[in-house]
Amino acid sequence: MRARVPSLLCLALLACAPARAQEQPEPVPMPPAALPAVALPTVALPPELAGVLRDYEQAWTQKQPAALAALFAADGMALPNGSEAARGPAQIAARYAAAAGAPLSLRPLAYAVTHDMAYVVGGFAPTAGEPDLGKFVLVLRRGPDGAWKIVADIDNMNAQPQASEPEPAAADAPSVAPPP
Repeated sequence: MRARVPSLLCLALLACAPARAQEQPEPVPMPPAALPAVALPTVALPPELAGVLRDYEQAWTQKQPAALAALFAADGMALPNGSEAARGPAQIAARYAAAAGAPLSLRPLAYAVTHDMAYVVGGFAPTAGEPDLGKFVLVLRRGPDGAWKIVADIDNMNAQPQASEPEPAAADAPSVAPPP
């Protein structure tokens, strides 16, 4: 009889569990506009990591996709917003060939370094001091020569692109009546 009581209790609890789960209210998603804006402070990077960001800015602004690709490790990946991933120098240079050329200022918000790996999290804008238009994460690896190379470059915009308005129908276009 004693062995049956715990078994029956467990069965009763399991039978009630789905009912309790259904009683829980669903979380209410908060629209992005309702979230408070948080301005994160810029952090100072160690010189070798800051150099990677400055070289990236310069190569991007001067539309030098080969120089951008040279900042990456041989197996590095670029994961740009709204684009397929690119791996290796040839794909990265090709991916950035069309995109690079605009003014760029990278602003570090956080970083960490552990042995031969590091990351930098930051924001980007066309010019230093302007509000960030987007954010990025760089994962870096120190090579045998001591140079830091980008292993992964992930970026995205802060705002979703605006949907384009559909073209209004031409006034002289023939109208089509719906089928009866």
